[in-house]
Amino acid sequence: MVNICLTIGTSAPPAQVMRALNTIEGLSEWWTLHTSGSPDIGGTIKFRFPDMGPDMRVEESSDDRVIWECTAGPDEWIGTHISFHVFEDNRQTHVMFKHAGWAEEVPFFHHCSTKWAVFLLSLRNYLETGEGQPFPGDIQINLD
Repeated sequence: MVNICLTIGTSAPPAQVMRALNTIEGLSEWWTLHTSGSPDIGGTIKFRFPDMGPDMRVEESSDDRVIWECTAGPDEWIGTHISFHVFEDNRQTHVMFKHAGWAEEVPFFHHCSTKWAVFLLSLRNYLETGEGQPFPGDIQINLD
């Protein structure tokens, strides 16, 4: 199994970061405008780009961690886990991101690695300026 692991730092307090990660409104401000569902534990969040995309079952949602399992979407994502761990030190709030459980490093894995970085920077912009770059306004990494 292979994993995508990334991190960002932000001046936003942990509670603000968690609202961006565990509410439908927050998620739609930095990942995709087409976000719906229930962010409660056991609930399903649907992320659309615009008409297809992953469904995530919320496995954990606490003051410092969110974990989802992908239950529908791209074949390579089904059964993978996405986690956000949030903690603060004396200078900043850290967001440690992991998309775990990929079967292999196929081209789509590399694409998603770059796109996750794009969306984590969108998250940081949202937290610090109030404006993220969610899909469809995200940075494009391919010519098509």
